[in-house]
Amino acid sequence: MDTILVVNAGSSSVKFQVFAVDGEGRLQREIKGQVDGIGSRPRLRATAATGDTMADRAYPIESVSDVPAALMLASTWLREELQLGPLAVGHRVVHGGPDYDRPVLIDHGVVARLERFTALAPLHQPHNLAPIRTLLARFPALPQVACFDTAFHRGHDEVADHYAIPRRLHDEGIRRYGFHGLSYEYIAKALPKVAPEIASGRVIVAHLGSGASMCAIHGGRSVESTMGFTALDGLPMGTRTGQIDPGVILYLMTAKGMSPSQMQDFLYRDCGLKGLSGISNDMRELLVSDDPRASFAVDYFVHRVSLHAGMLAAALQGLDGFVFTAGIGENSADMRARIAERLGWLGASLDQIQNTRHAPRISRADSRLPLYIVPTDEELMIAQHTLSLLWNRHSNSQRERAS
Repeated sequence: MDTILVVNAGSSSVKFQVFAVDGEGRLQREIKGQVDGIGSRPRLRATAATGDTMADRAYPIESVSDVPAALMLASTWLREELQLGPLAVGHRVVHGGPDYDRPVLIDHGVVARLERFTALAPLHQPHNLAPIRTLLARFPALPQVACFDTAFHRGHDEVADHYAIPRRLHDEGIRRYGFHGLSYEYIAKALPKVAPEIASGRVIVAHLGSGASMCAIHGGRSVESTMGFTALDGLPMGTRTGQIDPGVILYLMTAKGMSPSQMQDFLYRDCGLKGLSGISNDMRELLVSDDPRASFAVDYFVHRVSLHAGMLAAALQGLDGFVFTAGIGENSADMRARIAERLGWLGASLDQIQNTRHAPRISRADSRLPLYIVPTDEELMIAQHTLSLLWNRHSNSQRERAS
């Protein structure tokens, strides 16, 4: 069976999925798994497309001490126990910087260029690149493809990508990139089937999870995003600040003596819902808590989502639809209801029954602004890009031989 392996590596886990490729190039998800608890309580879990458990195994700490070790554990399981050898591996890479506006076949030169963007995504980029380097060393002939969270937004008008700083800094790469692009790209491609009445129009997609952002899409193309130079900007997140006055950062460094590394750790790990509530970064826990700080954190999140919805509607010069996706957006009827209420001025009218049922369309029939839930699938998007580049490479090789 021909397969594509998709890898999404984080600091304490390596998530992977296996897609079968049929004779006509269609992809079918076969396996979904992860190695988590890296460096603490390593565990390999995997399920089949049917939901049946394929593996659930614990390992000693010393055997899975880092991301490369976790990847090799998963790779060995796939190769030796399931006899699966992928045609290629697709990786989620958070930051493509100014160099990459589309997926790319990986070599050592590409890795070296991507390493330069580590400071722009310190929680993600090093871990995204670690399994790539491991596979390059162990299996140099295995094609690998980097798929970027920034790429979908690279078609923005110039005015949307600039900060009000000297142009020479923009030319060096200090610009608004936007993130969660693989998720938004999937939604944009899914809309013609699930919501054809808005697919070619002006749509806001709210990717609401532990990492959260929103994107304005017109005719399937990203027009504006809440995230900018890094994945810190825009909406408050599980542990990240979201939008903040740069003067606050200057104050904390000068008046409080925080170093750049301390500031980075603070902004990425100690703020957002966690910082506001003092309780948890998990929206599910905050929604059931009777602590007033938890209620405040939830209210703040809803407030900021509604504010950014207004900004994105202005960027689109009108609005034809609003889509909820990702963990909170897909699963929390309560949060969708709270946000929809704040979108009433844009014409949103929620159907409470359909919302509770998590139906694809959750707005009333007479709502001027249609509201939808569209589950995202970044892994499928990565698999499609990987297969496409693999075919292009094969086709180019055939043309070269023919000539």
